[in-house]
Amino acid sequence: MSGEVSLETIVSLCKRRGFMYQGSEIYGGLAGTWDYGPLGTVLKRKILNLWWETFVGSRDDMYDIDSAILMNPKVWQASGHVDTFTDPLVECQNCHARLREDYIKDKKCPVCGKDKFSEPRQFNMMFKTNIGPVQDEKSISYLRPETAQGIFTNFKNVVDSFYPDVPFGMAQIGKAFRNEISPRDFIFRSREFEQMEIEYFVHPEEWEKAFEQWRKDIHKFLKALGLPADKVHELEVPDADRAHYSKRTIDFEFDFPIGREELLGLAYRTDFDLMNIQKASGKSMEYRPKDGGAPFVPHVIEPSFGVERAMMAVLSAAYTEDEVNGEKRAYLKLPADLAPVKVAVSPLLKNKPELADKAREVYKMLKKEFGAVMYDDNGNIGKRYRRQDEIGTPYCVTIDFDTLEDDTVTVRSRDTTEQKRIKIAGIITTMS
Repeated sequence: MSGEVSLETIVSLCKRRGFMYQGSEIYGGLAGTWDYGPLGTVLKRKILNLWWETFVGSRDDMYDIDSAILMNPKVWQASGHVDTFTDPLVECQNCHARLREDYIKDKKCPVCGKDKFSEPRQFNMMFKTNIGPVQDEKSISYLRPETAQGIFTNFKNVVDSFYPDVPFGMAQIGKAFRNEISPRDFIFRSREFEQMEIEYFVHPEEWEKAFEQWRKDIHKFLKALGLPADKVHELEVPDADRAHYSKRTIDFEFDFPIGREELLGLAYRTDFDLMNIQKASGKSMEYRPKDGGAPFVPHVIEPSFGVERAMMAVLSAAYTEDEVNGEKRAYLKLPADLAPVKVAVSPLLKNKPELADKAREVYKMLKKEFGAVMYDDNGNIGKRYRRQDEIGTPYCVTIDFDTLEDDTVTVRSRDTTEQKRIKIAGIITTMS
């Protein structure tokens, strides 16, 4: 049975099984920062690879870039971040906790329970730093709060280098940093995170067609992540709530353990960014069509994905509980292509060298084929199955004494717990 899972359950699983750890935990932690453990690193990489293959690698109209995290501060002045990238900050007059005003429930401080706060003031969320040996106004820079501006500032470079046909897109995966007043809800809202962003440049008259196609493609991607369609919702963002650069935005929301929240956004940014760059830099952002048509500044469709939110959604959707032989079982029903471990190989008994040697032989064969293979001889076979279920391993292969006689192994399915005897030579075909 797949039911609603609590945030506490996901957090506990992530730490216990090596998906995520609190940043700097050994020193008491640092709020709003998280480290990926061995399994989390692999899961994240597979999410990134699926995104890249879906939206970039399989297409002829996409261009990769990897821009610098530190950028000329004029970038953030032109984009409006210096003036408008703010959240309302209040201070509790009793315990002096500083909080984001719109996160306060029932008008009471979540720290001390009192209800008296200072007047709200706007707090800029960009991390400010200094470049060079002298710290003054001229040395101020910022850690980028989004990856999008790295794409826009390289628009002219890519056009000059490749002269692509419009429409075309530029894609980037990279870190972004926001000095959140109240980081919260595990990895949902943190101060350091990773984005998968695309800026898709279109003719101004073609934006609606492109927007609708991206909308459909996003749903296909979310399905490939294993997210149930009934847990994904579209929110047409009203004028008053849209970002200053957007003329239309759809928030794709997901039923997280913390409730229905934004998973990713699809925005029509018009020509806001390129026109601002043209104005601030004095350099033309016009695109000249190859057929000799009139030059124009392209408009932009932006599908913006957060890696951490995608990972939280994948884990939440995959978490499943059922009963096996009267005992409760928890497992991650991950899509096979996303599972950090494709198959676990075990000798039935650890202290029998002949079984261990054969198990190692099978392990090496599968490792060469699939890569994501684990050798597991810790504990009895039942505990190994439970442990592999909990990290989402689709298959477990057990080598026993019959294996030594007839070259067959037991292959167990994670989702059904069904076990079959299969010839070693047929394992790869069974799992492919």
